[in-house]
Amino acid sequence: MANSSTVTETKPGIAPHKETKPMLKIWIDGQLVDEDQAKVSVFDHGLLYGDGVFEGIRVYNHRILKLDSHLKRMYRSCDRIFLKPSYTIEEIEQATRQTVKVNKLKDAYIRMVFTRGFGDLGLDPRKCPRPCHIIIADKIQLYPPELYATGIPVVVAERPRLPIKCLDPSVKSLNYLNNIMAKIEAIEAGVLEAIMLNLDGFVSECTGDNLFMIKDGKIYTPPLSAGLLGGITRQWVIDDIGPDCGYPVTEKNLRIEEVMDADEVFLTGSGAEVIGVNKIDEKVMSEGKTGPITAKLIAEFKRRVAENAPED
Repeated sequence: MANSSTVTETKPGIAPHKETKPMLKIWIDGQLVDEDQAKVSVFDHGLLYGDGVFEGIRVYNHRILKLDSHLKRMYRSCDRIFLKPSYTIEEIEQATRQTVKVNKLKDAYIRMVFTRGFGDLGLDPRKCPRPCHIIIADKIQLYPPELYATGIPVVVAERPRLPIKCLDPSVKSLNYLNNIMAKIEAIEAGVLEAIMLNLDGFVSECTGDNLFMIKDGKIYTPPLSAGLLGGITRQWVIDDIGPDCGYPVTEKNLRIEEVMDADEVFLTGSGAEVIGVNKIDEKVMSEGKTGPITAKLIAEFKRRVAENAPED
């Protein structure tokens, strides 16, 4: 007896149709090109030496979260490494909006990269006559959605954060090897993040996120002088989200013992948003789940970006 259910048949030798992802348009030096044609020279010093800067920016419901803050940090980073962009900040803002629009993205992640540009095989930046400017807009999911409810385990990296005098982390440069080596420690430990300490033994930041702790209803986070990137989401939590939820934030140097003794710990970042920590090394935090205050902060963050994400 024949099966009455519908069966989709394919002809021999013909593979079933697979839905293909639309070709992205990438903005490079004033031109929107297909992603498979988006190329830089093998002589670009961003590739050869990590000589350049970048930003990671989120788009929520067609609004580019904290775009103005990200662009200002991008241009500050350029100033700090003596890289002069060929475009004004207003032109890059327009190009960013154009790239998101042409790719028809409602929610997205933007990666903006300025490199020193094409040069020779030596270090001399004077041999690079013009920077290279790249804007990519695509999807991102840094952590699985369920981890925002459960929190994530982290470890304390053995590798310390680079001292400010060696390479100031307030510059969001393409030199991320220090972070990557600590990230590998996390991967080898079977977790997604690692806490990095500075040479004085104080908590600095994680490999890709800023760190906060909560003790007795008060929120604390390391100061910039501890050797960390001044995260845009970090500053939003300090200035607005924390206080508006009834929890002012204090910046102070933190020992790892203080963090492990905290009632709650959470991380922030453009990719990570706001996410709780449920374990540090072998120490279980907030009963092994996202803590109640952290949950409030996460909910408030999500409410703000869903309704009308600020672009300041």
